[in-house]
Amino acid sequence: MSENNHQANAQTSNGVSTVWQIVGRLVAAAVILAITAFFTPGFQINNIWSLAVAAVVLTILDYLIVKFTGLHASPFGKGFVGFVLSVAVLYVTQYFVAGYSISWMAAIIGALIYGVIDYFIPGEQQM
Repeated sequence: MSENNHQANAQTSNGVSTVWQIVGRLVAAAVILAITAFFTPGFQINNIWSLAVAAVVLTILDYLIVKFTGLHASPFGKGFVGFVLSVAVLYVTQYFVAGYSISWMAAIIGALIYGVIDYFIPGEQQM
């Protein structure tokens, strides 16, 4: 019986841990996205709500890409394919988020900036 309680507690703490990983990733994505938009000409996020929704959309798109293809949309450590996926995800997000606009050239520059900033944010950020 003690072993069953231990397994139940482990499952509960894993669920809580996963929730905190997701929340942490969303916060990190929002911070990185805000910095990227600030430094990228042609990339505009109008308000904090657009930033929050964009961070959620980027996180979901990245998760779905990883889930279905096994490829990470990350410019660093994933090579050219990761860079192209990062550009596409940044660009496509504008179709899901009001107040978020980006050109193709800004998406390319933004993917580079996003990758550099994401590289320096401490901690494991994968789900």
